[in-house]
Amino acid sequence: MGPYRIIEKSSKVAYKVQLPPEMRAIFPVFHVSQLKKCLRVPKERVETGGLKLQSDLSYEEKPVQVLDVKERVTRGRVIKLFRVLWNHQSEGDATWEREDYLQVTYPAFYEKWYVFQILGRDFCKGGGL
Repeated sequence: MGPYRIIEKSSKVAYKVQLPPEMRAIFPVFHVSQLKKCLRVPKERVETGGLKLQSDLSYEEKPVQVLDVKERVTRGRVIKLFRVLWNHQSEGDATWEREDYLQVTYPAFYEKWYVFQILGRDFCKGGGL
C-alpha cells in the first residue's frame, strides 16, 4: 500500500501521513521505524477498493475453491489436506489447509464441497461454488 504523503512532523521520530478516506479508522501518525523512503512512485499499486479493511489493516479471506487434495500419514494418523484458493488471491497463493480446520472455520464451504464430492462432480478440477 502507499506511498502516502507526509503532511507534518509530529515529533523527532513520528510523522503524520495523509491516508485515503477508506483508511480513516487508522490513526495517521507513524513512528519512523514503520516508514520507508519512497524513491519513486510505483506504477503498480495495490488498490483497497474491493477490500473491507479493518482498523488493524486486516481483511477477511474466504475459501473459493478446492484445487487439490492429499493425505499425509503422521505417527499412524492420516491427515487430509486441501489446497484452497482464497478470494482476493491468485492460484499461486493457494494454501494447504487441514480438513478439521475447514470443517470448524468454514462449515458452509466444507459441506458444499463434500456434497459435490458425493454427487461425483469433480470439484478439484475447476468447479467452484
